[in-house]
Amino acid sequence: MPEGTVADSAGNWVDRWAPSATRPYLRLSRADRPIGTWLLFLPCLWGLGLAMLADGQASLFDLWLVIGAGLGAFLMRGAGCTWNDITDRDIDAQVARTRSRPIPSGQVSVRAALGWMLVQTLISLLILLTFPNIAIVLGFVSIIPVLIYPFAKRFTWWPQVFLGIAFNWGTLLVWAAHAGSLSWTPAMIYLAGISWTLFYDTIYAHQDTEDDALIGVKSTARLFGDKTPQWLRVFFVMTIIFFGFAVVLACRERSILSLVIALSGPWALGWHLSWQMQRFDPKDGAGLLRLFRANRDAGLIPLPFFAIAWFL
Repeated sequence: MPEGTVADSAGNWVDRWAPSATRPYLRLSRADRPIGTWLLFLPCLWGLGLAMLADGQASLFDLWLVIGAGLGAFLMRGAGCTWNDITDRDIDAQVARTRSRPIPSGQVSVRAALGWMLVQTLISLLILLTFPNIAIVLGFVSIIPVLIYPFAKRFTWWPQVFLGIAFNWGTLLVWAAHAGSLSWTPAMIYLAGISWTLFYDTIYAHQDTEDDALIGVKSTARLFGDKTPQWLRVFFVMTIIFFGFAVVLACRERSILSLVIALSGPWALGWHLSWQMQRFDPKDGAGLLRLFRANRDAGLIPLPFFAIAWFL
C-alpha cells in the first residue's frame, strides 16, 4: 500500500490528484469516500421534496437550500469524521481497517486535527446563517448528537441510533427552512431516516465485529449476531412505514394521483432495501462495503417520484 494511504480507501481521487500536503486532512474528512456525504445530504432532499409537496410552493431560495445543504453535508460530515477520529484515535490504532488513518498513523497531530475540524465547522456556520432563524437554531442543536456519537459505542450496544439522530437532522432543518415551522410530516421522515441508518450502518458495522469484540467496542452488528437478517427486516419495514406516513401527511391537499405517485417513492426504496437484504453476507467484507455504498442509490430513488407528484 502506498505511503500515507488508508487501508480501506486506496486508489481514490485524493490519492491520485490532491496536493500531497492536503491529503491527510482530506482523508480525515473522508473526502476520499463520498458515500457519507450522500447519506447526510439525502435526508435533506427528502425533507425539502416533501415540504414542497405539502405546500405546492417552490422558489429560488429552495435551490439555495439544495446547494447549501449539499455544501453543509460535505463540511459537517468532514468535521464530524475529524471529531470521530480524534476521539477514536486509540481504538483506531488497534483495528486493522483503521490503524492507517491520519491520526493513529502519525500523519496529523491531534492539535492540527482540532484546527481542521474548527475550520470546517466555521464555514458550515456561514452557510447556516443564510437560512431562517428556526433552521439556525436547529443547526446549533444538531451539534449535540454529533459530539456524543463517537462515545456511544463505549456505553451502548445501539450507537447506530445516535448516528441516525445526527445523520438525519438535515430533514428537520431543511423542512423548517422551507416551511418556517415543523410538523408531524418531517418527524415521520426523520424516523424513517433513523430506521434507514440502523439498516445500512448495521450492515457496515459487520466489517469490524471481530476487532470490535477484541477491544470491547459495541455495535448493533455485535448485538444482533446471527439474528442480523431478522433485525434488518425490522428496520426495512420501519423505514417504509414511517416514510409512507410522511408522504400521506405531505399529500393531504393534493390529488389521489399525486399521492399514489409520491407513495411509489418509499415503495421503490423498499424494493432496493429488500435487494440488499437478499445479498447480505456477514462474512463477505467487500460485499458488506458494496451494500453500504449502494444506499446512495437507494436514497436517491424516492426523489424523482416526489418531483413528478409535485408537477401534477
